[in-house]
Amino acid sequence: MNITMNQKGTSEVAIVESADVLIREVQDALDLMANVRYAHDCHKIVIRKENLTEEFFELRTKLAGDILQKFTNYQVKLAIVGDFSQYNSKSLRDFIYECNHGRHFFFVADEQAALDALHEV
Repeated sequence: MNITMNQKGTSEVAIVESADVLIREVQDALDLMANVRYAHDCHKIVIRKENLTEEFFELRTKLAGDILQKFTNYQVKLAIVGDFSQYNSKSLRDFIYECNHGRHFFFVADEQAALDALHEV
């Protein structure tokens, strides 16, 4: 895993890059937040869709809700970069829509959109 920082004014965003699935369960998300928060003093994270287990995108598993609740509890904002058009679930599309209209979580197509969203909040 490689973490690079992107800064715009006083806003800093950690960009996490890895070829591996980094988040398979809630504890993995907590570990990532702790690593970024304490090693880089940052509370905004960009991660790729491929770094999340596919179970995250199956809302019936409740994994997405549990993980995003931890991000909320620890006041860490998250942008997930990827192509989400492959998912046919109306519930997931609605979930993504609602997240994108909030101020904590963003599901975006590219890294620049992720940075723009996180630097604004």
